[in-house]
Amino acid sequence: MKISYRWLKQFIDTNKTPEEFSTILTAIGLEVESLEKVQAIPGGLEGLVIGYVTECVQHPNADRLRLTKVDVGASELIQIVCGAPNVAAGQKVVVATVGCTVYPTHGEPFAINKSKIRGEVSEGMICADDEIGLGENHAGIMVLPNDVEVGVLAKDYFKLNDDFVFEIGLTPNRADAASHLGVARDLAAYLNLPLLKPSLEGFKIDHQNSKITVEVVDEDAAPRYSGLSISGITVKDSPQWLKEKLAVIGLRSINNIVDVTNYVLHDLGQPLHAFDADEIVGDKVIVKKCAEGTVFKTLDGIDRTLSADDLMICNANEAMCIAGVFGGINSGVKESTKNIFLESAYFNSVSVRKTAKRFALKTDASFRFERGTDPEMTVFALKRAALLIQEIAGGEISSDIFDHCPNPVAPFEVELTFDHVQKLIGKAILPQEITAIIKALGIEVVNETATQLSLKIPTYKVDVTRAVDVIEEVLRIYGYDNIEIPQKVNASLNVSVKPDKETIQHSIADMLTANGFFEILSNSLTKSAYSPSLEETVKILNPLSSDLDVMRESMLYSGLEAVAYNQNRRNADLKLYELGKTYHIVEGKYQERNHLAIFMSGKSEAEQWNQSAKAIGFYHLKASIDAILKRLNIINLQSDEIADDKFAYGIEYKRGIKVLVKFGAVATSELKKADVNKPVFYANINWDMLLMLVKNNKITYKEVSKFPAVRRDLSLLLDQPVKFEALKRIALKTEKSLLKEVNVFDVYQGDKLPANKKSYALSFILQDEEKTLTDQQIDGIMQKLITNFGKEVGAEVR
Repeated sequence: MKISYRWLKQFIDTNKTPEEFSTILTAIGLEVESLEKVQAIPGGLEGLVIGYVTECVQHPNADRLRLTKVDVGASELIQIVCGAPNVAAGQKVVVATVGCTVYPTHGEPFAINKSKIRGEVSEGMICADDEIGLGENHAGIMVLPNDVEVGVLAKDYFKLNDDFVFEIGLTPNRADAASHLGVARDLAAYLNLPLLKPSLEGFKIDHQNSKITVEVVDEDAAPRYSGLSISGITVKDSPQWLKEKLAVIGLRSINNIVDVTNYVLHDLGQPLHAFDADEIVGDKVIVKKCAEGTVFKTLDGIDRTLSADDLMICNANEAMCIAGVFGGINSGVKESTKNIFLESAYFNSVSVRKTAKRFALKTDASFRFERGTDPEMTVFALKRAALLIQEIAGGEISSDIFDHCPNPVAPFEVELTFDHVQKLIGKAILPQEITAIIKALGIEVVNETATQLSLKIPTYKVDVTRAVDVIEEVLRIYGYDNIEIPQKVNASLNVSVKPDKETIQHSIADMLTANGFFEILSNSLTKSAYSPSLEETVKILNPLSSDLDVMRESMLYSGLEAVAYNQNRRNADLKLYELGKTYHIVEGKYQERNHLAIFMSGKSEAEQWNQSAKAIGFYHLKASIDAILKRLNIINLQSDEIADDKFAYGIEYKRGIKVLVKFGAVATSELKKADVNKPVFYANINWDMLLMLVKNNKITYKEVSKFPAVRRDLSLLLDQPVKFEALKRIALKTEKSLLKEVNVFDVYQGDKLPANKKSYALSFILQDEEKTLTDQQIDGIMQKLITNFGKEVGAEVR
C-alpha cells in the first residue's frame, strides 16, 4: 500500500522527516518496506520554461506547420516549428528547450534536439498537455494566462513539489490503516498530536429535484447504503493538485469525477462509485442479487456470468455494477455526463471477498471491502466527495442524503483491567498512560475506575474485539522497544512425546543436506491430470486454475516439476528431497499422509581433469536410502521387486505387508507428464510408518568389542531367479549370533557359466563379543552356510 508523505501531513501538523516517519510507522506495526522519493510528474518538468509567442507565420514548405518566434527569457528569440492548430502570436506557452527530456503521458521519454523540419531550423518544442505528462489533451498546445511571467521555470509555475512515498506492508488485520487517515491516526496517537480531519463546512442541499430513488433488497450483504445526487456537473480534466496527489501513489488521472472518488478512497479509506444518473433506467437504484447465470459486461469490456451470491447495484431493468468490486461498462461517468448519483456503502466483507475471488478481480475498492470498512464513514465520505466535486466540477446537490441502515453496527464493548495490561506486556505501565494511549487511538472510555476501564471500540477497528486486542493496540503505541529484556526468564518444562518427530526430521534433513541434497518445498495443490482415480482425490471447490484443482496424492509429480524447471535452465545435476504431505479420501473420510521424497538425476560427480563425469544410477539412490535407515537403526526389513506403474524398475522395503520405502527409476510415461526428458531416480518413504518404527526401536549401547572380526568369502553358482536377499535371509537364519554382516561384492554372468546361471561372490563378517574365534568355529559356520545354500536355493560353490 502506497502512502504519500505530503498527504499524511494534511492530517497531522509535524516537522518530522520522511525517514523519521518511516521509523515510527515500522515501530507501531505498519512496516515500511520501502521509502522512495518521487516527482509528481516524471522528469519534474526539468528544462521546460514559460515562453511568449511573438510571431507565428505559415511554414514555407508545409501546409500544416507554423513557423514561430518565441521569447523564453533569453537574450535572443528562438525559432520553433509547431504543428498545433491553435498556436498563435501573443500566447503564453510551455516550451521544452534544446537539451531537455520530456516525459509524455503515454509513450517513452524523448530528448529535444536542435533540428531542421522541412528545411527550417527548430530550436525546441511548444508543448501540449500530454506531451509533458500534465494530462491527456493533445488537441493543441497548452495556452497559459497572459499574466504569466516569461522565462519562469515550468516546474515553479505549476508548483510541482517532490514527495516521498512509503510502501507499507499492510497486514490483513489492519483494515483501519488502509488509508492516509488511518495511517495518520496511528502517527497522531504515537506523537500525541491532534488529528486534523477534513472540514465539511459548506455542505448543504441546494435543492431536491432528483428523481433517483433507492431500494436495498439484500440488507445482509449491504448493511448500510448511502447516496446522493449531484446535477449540473462538468466532466473535464482534474486540476493539477489532484492529478499530482493520485500520480504520487501510482494512480492515473481519468477525469475530475472519477479522480475525486479515487482520492476520497485513499484519503479516508471509503470506496465510492459515481453513476451517470441519466443512464439509470427507471430512476431507480436497487441493491440486490441477480439470477444465477446472468451475464454482465464490466468496465473492462468482459462479459462475466454472475452467481446468485453476487451482490449487484441495478437499475429498473439491469445490473449496473458489481457491488464493492467493479463497475459496469454503461453506467460510469463519461465526458457527456451532467448528472451523477454518488454511492457510499458498507458491504459485507465475506460477500465481497467471495465475489472478487470468483471473478479474479482485485481492485482498490475490493481490497478495502474484503478486510472491512468503517460503517460510520459512509456519510462523512459522501459529503467530503460532494464538496470536492462541486469545487472542481461545479454542480448542485440535488437530493437529500439517502442513508439506509436498518441495523446499525454496534461497537464492541470491552472490559480492560490495568493488571491484565501490565501482566501481558510484562511491564508496569502507569494507568494514566494506558488511558491516554487508548483515548489517542479513538477508543471511547465509557467508565474508568482505579483498576479497570470500560471501553467502546470504534467501528473502524474491525479486528479489535477483545481485551487482548486492546492491549496489543496499547503496546504498539507505547513501543515494543520500550519493553526491557529481563535479566531472568522464567519457563516451565515441557515434556514432549518420544521420539520427537521434529528432531528426527531435522536430523535426516541435515544428513541429506550434508550429502549434497537440496530441500524443495512444493505446492500441495496440483492438477487433476496427475490423479489416477478421481474418486479418491481431494478436489478443490473453488480452484484458482485447472493446474491447481486437486490436492496431491503423490509426491512424485511436484518433484518432477521441480526437476523439469531446473533441467530447462541448464541445471541438470540434481539431488533433491522434500518432506511433505499427500491427501486422500478413504472410505469417505479425508486422510493426510506424511512422506519423504528423494529425487536424483544427471551426474553424480562433475567432470574433472583427472576423472570423467559419472551419471547418477539406481545404486546412488539405494545408498542414500540405506544411509537414512541405518541412521535411524531401522533393521530387519524385507526387500522385493517393485510392483508400481510409476517405476520402470526398483525395489521396495517393507515390514510384513506394510511398505516403508519404494525407490527406483521413474517410468518414461510418468516423466512425460511433467515434461522431463532425462532419467530420474525417485524414492518415496512412508514417513508416518518410519516414525512408528523408530518409536518401537530399542537402541542399547555397548562398548566396542575387544575381539577382532573375521571375514570369509564364498563364490556361489546360482540359478538366474535367485536374489541376494534370499541368500542373506538364509545366512542370517543359519548363524544368528556370530554372523554380523553379509554383502555381495561381485556378480558375474557370461558364456563361461552354464545357461541360466549366474555367480555371486559373497562376504561374511563373523565376530564373537566374548572371545576370539577359532578356525574350527569359522570353518564350521561356513560349512553350514554352504549346506543350507545348497538345500534351499540349489547353490554350488565355485
